[in-house]
Amino acid sequence: MPSVLPDGEPMPEDGALPASALEQAAGRPLAFYLHVPYCATRCGYCDFNTYTATELRGSGGVLASRDNYAAMVTEEIRLARKVLGDDPRQVKTVFVGGGTPTLLAASDLVRMLSAVREEFGLADDAEITTEANPESVDPAYLAELREGGFNRVSFGMQSARQHVLKVLDRTHTPGRPEACVAEARAAGFQHVNLDLIYGTPGESDDDWRTSLAAAVGAGPDHISAYALIVEEGTQLARRIRRGEVPMTDDDVHADRYLIADSVLAEAGFDWYEVSNWSTSQAGRCLHNELYWRGADWWGAGPGAHSHVGGVRWWNVKHPGAYAAALAEGRSPGAGREVLAPEDRRVERVLLELRLREGCELSLLRPAGLAAAGRALSEGLLEAGPYGEGRAVLTLRGRLLADAVVRDLVD
Repeated sequence: MPSVLPDGEPMPEDGALPASALEQAAGRPLAFYLHVPYCATRCGYCDFNTYTATELRGSGGVLASRDNYAAMVTEEIRLARKVLGDDPRQVKTVFVGGGTPTLLAASDLVRMLSAVREEFGLADDAEITTEANPESVDPAYLAELREGGFNRVSFGMQSARQHVLKVLDRTHTPGRPEACVAEARAAGFQHVNLDLIYGTPGESDDDWRTSLAAAVGAGPDHISAYALIVEEGTQLARRIRRGEVPMTDDDVHADRYLIADSVLAEAGFDWYEVSNWSTSQAGRCLHNELYWRGADWWGAGPGAHSHVGGVRWWNVKHPGAYAAALAEGRSPGAGREVLAPEDRRVERVLLELRLREGCELSLLRPAGLAAAGRALSEGLLEAGPYGEGRAVLTLRGRLLADAVVRDLVD
């Protein structure tokens, strides 16, 4: 949930969407993202729309405190019902992210999920996920989430090495994420993810291998591994600028990615998106797949983004402003944009190319098709069965995914 909102046209106060947004909606999956903007401390690399108690104090944040936050999100879910009208779709996935959702009581997360269920209904096979900080849950908390309908949990592990966690300003202790996987399994969670970050200043190849081994050994069925991106305005960016820690270069990121893919493949994990691996089809994160495939989703919470039928909008960032809008009966939307057909085509190429199945060649213009031919000859796209009628990245192509996609969208 990036902290900077884009430009766009004003959002109607009632949140109404153009009639075109709901045309043929029945044929598209519907998902909900519920953003919880609270964190106990701010990690040095984080650029998300999150707030500590100190940052909110005296700034109107009391209007959307942790104590009444579930009620505020419930109001936006009710607004979504009004805006979408008689849309008959049941919700396919719900993802609670942050911030640190598990700083709220488990009953609050269940309450928000219940609001989605009551207003829209949940598909029988709905995937219900929450992110969790390893230090903010225990067996009783996880059991309450599972009983309340959650069936997937994603723990922020980042690294198994203390000195790497320290650079990232992560507060959990090594070993705790692995213990959380066992606790989640004991609580009845079918699917568990561990998030890892590679390329932290001061991390070695051996450190990264240690983190991968610890993650695999914990027994999740999904692992995400992301290259560290140093965002301007973060504490880590300031430390690098002052020369306190070194910047990790792209070659190191590439080496770490290759290590990850090798270790995870050997452990039975298959990649299905550039930064995500799972042990089975069922273990994939369906919610994120819906994003990558351009489905409809409603994002509730401060700064949350939504997309329905080619209309994209985003909420006001500050929890106080968010709560005030809902209390006054207004949409918390800060702005929106109606995507032109060409915008939607480009986004499909950008997102679908990251997937194991790739994107259809029919999405490419002549210049993009020519670029695909060059990428094929250079070993960046597959020529095998996956590549029939589709642009599918090879392992080398994944390392250069950003450059490949820039050529293909022409």
